[in-house]
Amino acid sequence: GHPKIDERHEQIGLPFEPNAFPVEILSLSEQDGVRLRATVSEFGPVLLSRILDLTVTQEGIVAVVFKYCDDNKLPLLDLKDFKKVLQYATGEGKKEFQSAYGRISTSSTGTILRKIIELEQQGADLFFGEKSFDVEDLVRIDENGRGYINIIRLTDIQDRPKLFSTFMLSLLAEIYATFPEQGDSDRPELVLFIDEAHLIFKEASKALLEQIESIVKLIRSKGIGLYFVTQNPTDVPDDVLGQLGLKVQHALRAFTAKDRKAIKLTAENYPISEFYDTKEVLTSMGIGEALISALDEKGRPTPLAATLLRAPMSRMDVLTDAELKEAIGHSKLVKKYNEEIDRESAYEILNEKIEKAQEEAEKEEAREQKASSSRRSSSRRRSTRMNPVVKVLTSATFIRGVLGVLKKVIR
Repeated sequence: GHPKIDERHEQIGLPFEPNAFPVEILSLSEQDGVRLRATVSEFGPVLLSRILDLTVTQEGIVAVVFKYCDDNKLPLLDLKDFKKVLQYATGEGKKEFQSAYGRISTSSTGTILRKIIELEQQGADLFFGEKSFDVEDLVRIDENGRGYINIIRLTDIQDRPKLFSTFMLSLLAEIYATFPEQGDSDRPELVLFIDEAHLIFKEASKALLEQIESIVKLIRSKGIGLYFVTQNPTDVPDDVLGQLGLKVQHALRAFTAKDRKAIKLTAENYPISEFYDTKEVLTSMGIGEALISALDEKGRPTPLAATLLRAPMSRMDVLTDAELKEAIGHSKLVKKYNEEIDRESAYEILNEKIEKAQEEAEKEEAREQKASSSRRSSSRRRSTRMNPVVKVLTSATFIRGVLGVLKKVIR
């Protein structure tokens, strides 16, 4: 062990036993790891509208798009599919949509398209598609009966909060829909630690925050533990913060007036303590120390307790590239999820439908041109054929006869 670790565990009276755990490395981007994806259909119209921060009218259009795809058995797998149906609704399929679902505004579809492009620019086109990640794989155990620790790599998407919040909301919604009700279980089925939690809430719309708050409220009944890990509690919206029962607060440092104000607000988020000056303790705690408040058996916040934390039993260090490659190389999930599938979906089906319609239109136009040309040709033939009466009047025999009669009359 390490002298500091030995000293700490001797101080708290708990043994330190270093241990290794099975790990899966997951990725939202093109980084190495198990690829995490979801289809547009799995998101559904409500969740997709929340992420895009649409108006009520625009939400209605999204719902119509999903309805059209359901009615016509068009798979909505990726954003390419969704954009194609949206363009079709105000283009080649305008009459079809209008007769079945009513008129769709081109200005509204244009706004939705722009918001989808904004999402794509943050890398969402990598996230939407197949093969969809099965959340049941988050609770796998190895041959020794130990649960896997699943680590999502975010090193290349920290500057893309829209993608991160889209993924996390999708994951939480899918877990809530998939896992059965458990009520108050002694042990959670799955625990999620969301590091850099401020990325979820940064630039999130009010509708998106309401959706997250709703899921946070309900997901506990599924036996799911949810931890938001961030430097300051003020990074988490008050409505979400109010749903959290266990709070572990490490030291905060005040370097500016803004920092002092943040510490004051943080102290006010905890139960009033008769034993501590919370603001003072927050700035004086050392490494491995924290203020902790949980819920008692009656669901009431416990008094603050300044606590010495035990050291993690896993290695506290960064994985080397070789170790990372080895962990990914032994993963069974990489083989399951990293094959890109681009099966026939709404994009291809509508393109084929449009091409057939264009071919039919071209054939019809060709038939009309041929018929028109035939009519013109027949008309020309009729106009050049000499009338029989005129032909007789202009013949040489007829003219000689007329002249002979005139001569006799003159004599």
